[in-house]
Amino acid sequence: MSQCDTCMFYNYDEVMQDYYCDADFDEDEYASHINGISKKESQCPYYRDGDEYKTVRKQM
Repeated sequence: MSQCDTCMFYNYDEVMQDYYCDADFDEDEYASHINGISKKESQCPYYRDGDEYKTVRKQM
């Protein structure tokens, strides 16, 4: 499982039938993000945990 699989910006496009990153990038950020993916960097600076129930589990 990659880090993208749990990211809140990782969405499925039904038309293209593929997943994509839906973070709000400017042109320079997007270029650096794509270069980072091609180099297989382990940490994405735009990653945000998409687990909505993480806080609730801590409260139990």
